[in-house]
Amino acid sequence: MTTITASMVAELRGKTDAPMMECKKALTEAAGDMVKAEEILRVKLGNKAGKASARVTAEGVVAVSAQGNTSALIEVNCETDFVTKNDSFLALCNAAAQLVAQHNPANVEALGALAHSADGFGPTLEDVRKGLIGKIGENMTFRRFKRFEGAVATYLHGTRIGVVVEYAGDLTAAKDTAMHIAAMKPVSLTSAEVPAELIERERSVAAAKAAEDAAVATAAGKPTQPADIVAKRIEGSVQKYLKEVALLNQAFVKNDKQTVEQMLKAASTSVKGFTLYVVGEGIEKKVDDFAAEVAAQVAAAKGA
Repeated sequence: MTTITASMVAELRGKTDAPMMECKKALTEAAGDMVKAEEILRVKLGNKAGKASARVTAEGVVAVSAQGNTSALIEVNCETDFVTKNDSFLALCNAAAQLVAQHNPANVEALGALAHSADGFGPTLEDVRKGLIGKIGENMTFRRFKRFEGAVATYLHGTRIGVVVEYAGDLTAAKDTAMHIAAMKPVSLTSAEVPAELIERERSVAAAKAAEDAAVATAAGKPTQPADIVAKRIEGSVQKYLKEVALLNQAFVKNDKQTVEQMLKAASTSVKGFTLYVVGEGIEKKVDDFAAEVAAQVAAAKGA
């Protein structure tokens, strides 16, 4: 039987905002599988369990560079929030973004090989990175980047969220779209481009929720809904999800009476694509179980 630790429960609660006991029950049912436990909570608690699903724990900075007809977006990670305010670290991030825009490196290794000197370190960007690791005493890595050519609108929300919108038309409308993306975090431009695995996961959650509702009704001696009605409910949930995660279908944050697509059309503007970076997205940060650590130290002391 899988042991469910306090740190596992705390991690799931941080991702879902669900009550502690519900998190523990879900983890137990999922045999410790964090992803499956999230799905179980969504079935049981509905959207309440997804409010904090976008929270991330890894630290770092997103930087943008725009130079003439070329632009770049990059994420650079570090271990603690303290380092994200360090001038040398921020300079490294901005320099890396500029190098991406100027040289279009194929990958992180190629980026690190580009010429750059700072803080007495060099002659490559990788040498500067290694030098700052020794100087600051904390690891830092270039995680991901993308280079763009042509008209773009950029938006940075602090240093943790970065958006680049590729567009044709009005710059103001494109910038408003970039701000909207930072706030609403769509997963694709259109409904047709939403990844199939996300759609199937949403359909699975809706089906499980319908099955649980039916079980509750049966236990209470109440009639259950016909299969065709249940199927329509499930499909309705999927369609609602698609509207929520596809950029052009989302209600525009500055005017929820119109969609983003309608706003862009009114401004004679089209969006070709967008890139959204959220610092630490998809990265799991080690959670220290201080109680267990103290208990281990006490046990060790007694055995000494």
